[in-house]
Amino acid sequence: MVTILFEWLEGADETQGLPTYATTGAAGADLRANFLDGQSVTLAAGARTLVPTGLRLAIPDGFEVQVRPRSGLALKHGITLPNSPGTIDSDYRGPLGVIVQNGGEEPFEITHGMRIAQMVVAPVIQAAFEIGLVDETERGSGGFGSTGTA
Repeated sequence: MVTILFEWLEGADETQGLPTYATTGAAGADLRANFLDGQSVTLAAGARTLVPTGLRLAIPDGFEVQVRPRSGLALKHGITLPNSPGTIDSDYRGPLGVIVQNGGEEPFEITHGMRIAQMVVAPVIQAAFEIGLVDETERGSGGFGSTGTA
């Protein structure tokens, strides 16, 4: 198990609690909107905004946090994260915010305390990059549907 340390930002509503796993088998922990004024934001169709969580975090070296949409919000309302999955690097120490976009046809209200996204903790492997001979494969340079449609 990996420990992620959190700190509340000044003025945050600490009663919202830390990210939580909804079930014992959940891969993602829910992140909640934490508006400093306790209000809400109405997101017009097609619009996006940065939703604060009221937290900052410390991720151990060798790990990242991926921020992903919640499937229920995506299916029912078209609410998604345009940079999904968003990556939070282990050396970032700023506020944890979530870029939320309304891909639906109607305005959507994001309320204080609403579960807006989920975070997944994942290991990171950094690679060495070199110039060298790239071998050929059966697929070769075929891409964008080149392996068929079924």
